[in-house]
Amino acid sequence: MRDDIALQLPANLSRRRFVQGLAVGGALLGLGGRSAWAFNSGSQPQELRGTEFHLEISEIPVNFTGQPRMATAINGQIPGPTLRWREGDTVTIHVTNRMNHTTSIHWHGIILPNAMDGVPGLTFNGIAPGETFTYRFPVQQSGTYWYHSHSGFQEQTGLYAPLVIEPRAAAPYSADRDYVVMLTDWTDEDPNRVFANLKKGDSYYNYVKPTLADFLNEARQKGWSAAWQERAMWDAMRMSPRDLVDVSGATYTYLLNGTTPAGNWTGLFRKGERIRLRFINGSSMSYFDVRIPGLSMTVVAADGQNVHPVTVDEFRMAVAETYDVIVQPQDDSPYTIFAQSMDRSGYARGTLAPQMGLAAEVPPMDPVPTLTMADMGMGMHDMGAMNEMPGMSMPASAAAASSTMATGAAPAKDDAMAMGDNMAGMDMSGMAASPQASAAPEHSHMAHEHTGHAGHTAAPANPHAGHNMDGLAGMDMSSDSMANGSDMQGMNMASQRKPDTMEVTHHPVTENGPGVDMQASVVSTRLDDPGVGLRHNGRRVLTYADLHSLDGSQDLREPSRTIELHLTGNMRRYMWSFDGVEYADAQPIRLQYGERVRFVLINDTMMEHPIHLHGMWSELENQDGGFQVRKHTISVKPGQSLSYRVLADARGRWAYHCHLLYHMMGGMFREVNVA
Repeated sequence: MRDDIALQLPANLSRRRFVQGLAVGGALLGLGGRSAWAFNSGSQPQELRGTEFHLEISEIPVNFTGQPRMATAINGQIPGPTLRWREGDTVTIHVTNRMNHTTSIHWHGIILPNAMDGVPGLTFNGIAPGETFTYRFPVQQSGTYWYHSHSGFQEQTGLYAPLVIEPRAAAPYSADRDYVVMLTDWTDEDPNRVFANLKKGDSYYNYVKPTLADFLNEARQKGWSAAWQERAMWDAMRMSPRDLVDVSGATYTYLLNGTTPAGNWTGLFRKGERIRLRFINGSSMSYFDVRIPGLSMTVVAADGQNVHPVTVDEFRMAVAETYDVIVQPQDDSPYTIFAQSMDRSGYARGTLAPQMGLAAEVPPMDPVPTLTMADMGMGMHDMGAMNEMPGMSMPASAAAASSTMATGAAPAKDDAMAMGDNMAGMDMSGMAASPQASAAPEHSHMAHEHTGHAGHTAAPANPHAGHNMDGLAGMDMSSDSMANGSDMQGMNMASQRKPDTMEVTHHPVTENGPGVDMQASVVSTRLDDPGVGLRHNGRRVLTYADLHSLDGSQDLREPSRTIELHLTGNMRRYMWSFDGVEYADAQPIRLQYGERVRFVLINDTMMEHPIHLHGMWSELENQDGGFQVRKHTISVKPGQSLSYRVLADARGRWAYHCHLLYHMMGGMFREVNVA
């Protein structure tokens, strides 16, 4: 075990125990020195139904890893109680703050009046200590959602819970059993300390950096020259191709319904039953890759919205996303619900079983994924252009090595040594700038905006047919049937499109400042890309291209304008932003009530970002500009460009941010003002 890893762990706790947690870990209820476990492997979170609810937020002792800590809970439990509403009702929720600092609750993905959204500083002042705030609003939708704090790091310390809304009409997909499966990440560290550690070094919690053995393996697969070129580019940028997440299993224990992997949350079934599993990623920083070995999963809803069913073996969940799946075990065997973190540093785990006490084998985690330059929106031509980039100061020996590599020839021994010696001191702030960047006009701190949008086609008719599950007849479940190309033709943006990719013009004032340490030069849509670590793994993996809303677009008008935003960051300084401008320095994005706007997001960073717009739906477009799927949170991969339409039908000031908690707190946040 590495010393720096050992320092992160309690002295009496092995790495395995820290990842697995305690078998009886959870919330402790203590009175007069007595304590009892609020949750164990067979328990279900409390469920509250009706139209009027009373919630209390307080701090409670917990113990997930063998080290007692304080957490933030709703009604004394983590996760908080599952609220069950009914579409068409008006709900009243009284939230009382029993802590000595301000708190809040945001109803994630719920369409409601601005004053009820629960974001301190934008929609209300927060809930002061000892006070009760009453939320009251009509329920205008159905599906699987969740609620959580929007105050500081309280979400990281346990203030989150599921929310299920029953439809007024009959549901399109039936099930015999219905379980919420909420995935979260817990750290024994103070989140403020975690944030401070990330400020000291973005790789503070990353212990899976490439090794010499990894390089030799790459050389065998790609050839010496290609492997060396790619490794040299990563070294030049002072980045690691395994910087997939900022906070990992080095400090996180991953929970399923508030239960550790060792605790093994269990949901019961009888063979042949259809079971609806409502997956919610309520974590602060963790993407999960979810599968149930031995069972196919039919995805029937995404972000609370019904979709044409598609059967897969695995799906990736961005932070804040929800997916409803139906499974149908045909025997009396137990099945493992396996949710591994994207960087493979740990996992959450539960079991579906015909009786309590049974458990299936827990599969080994997949190999640690490795990003490529293509993932980052860069190609080998970028290395050859390094000498021409503004602000670059490349030593002659390193330049010679770069020139050698750009030709495709293997570097000489002396050149290779020069690269290793000199790359570390290079300023790579302009690494991926396109050739046009130096000539781009100056740009204000407002979002890039373009008017008009031509060439879009109507959403295609649903092609699914041939499903074989009872109650879901007539639907084709193969993910291949939905896969399509990933071009952006017809998009009227500032950059010139190519069939599958587009070159990006950057704006020096907003995107080349201290808050930006890299930029993508070529981006693509890639709706059918499952993502790094999931490609060609032998399993059917869900992609955004597979998701098609049952209902059509809520507004058929063409957007009157396009707002283009770059997702930017400086990982070494741990600064995050839109267009290189942190929230404190940014102007609001202003929309007119009733207008139809297209948002285009371009990810210039090496991290995936789940972007959440409060108060309004985001209608993701396909590569032809047609309506794809309605979501409240859209995940954007490195080097990816996604577009979606927004109907500005909710007046007020709304939050718009990355749902990675430490990225939001680090500046990737904007106000959207609808007037």
